[in-house]
Amino acid sequence: MPRILITGCSSGFGRAIAARFLDEGWEVIATMRTPATDGLPNLDRLRILSLDVTQRLSIEAALAEAGPIDALVNNAGVGMLNVLEGAEIDKARELFDINVLGTMAMTQAVMPAMRQRRNGVIVNISSSVTLRPLPALSIYSASKAAVNAFTESFALEAAEFGVRARLVLPGSAPETSFGKNAVTRMGMDVPDAYGSFVQAYFQSLRNATEKTSALDVANAVWRAVTDVNAPMMLPAGADAEALYREAGRCAA
Repeated sequence: MPRILITGCSSGFGRAIAARFLDEGWEVIATMRTPATDGLPNLDRLRILSLDVTQRLSIEAALAEAGPIDALVNNAGVGMLNVLEGAEIDKARELFDINVLGTMAMTQAVMPAMRQRRNGVIVNISSSVTLRPLPALSIYSASKAAVNAFTESFALEAAEFGVRARLVLPGSAPETSFGKNAVTRMGMDVPDAYGSFVQAYFQSLRNATEKTSALDVANAVWRAVTDVNAPMMLPAGADAEALYREAGRCAA
């Protein structure tokens, strides 16, 4: 039975990805900073482990308990909604520590075993915001652009040993708590000079008709893991697919 480890499974995309792979008969290691079973089925094939991707000892302990894995999904991440002048640089460092260095640390930790077996898949969850410049997202977009560049280059190294690396780029998913969690953790003290500009942009987001669902992301991850011919980047959601086309890319 194939085994997958997914980070950031407490809600949203991570939970949906876990559910999709459980439905397909996989053994799922669902990880999160504070373990909870909310929204996940009670199955023998599901294990829930504590994991903080910014802490080396936490990564080592989780992987030791998980055992050999066939696939890793780096989904744990945090957002930031603010203009540059309104952001705290310490918060930006925290965001990069989670989104970028956490992804790198998890990938580095699983790679030796995958390399030795000459088999495995690593899927990194990026974002469609990397496809077009957007206001109030400069720091978050920069972190996800770094994930893109890292994954595309790392994939060349991994391919030498039969290991695949892929990217999934979700669009805006208002059904999830991602945006709310971003504001709670990173703050959103927008300077007065930018107030009307930011509010107009956020209103345009609320009025958008094309959205992304957690299921869209789960389906894209399933393809990235199971389809050896899947492209490097997979947009997930109608809005992400539209941005992908506007950027001059063609989803295969």
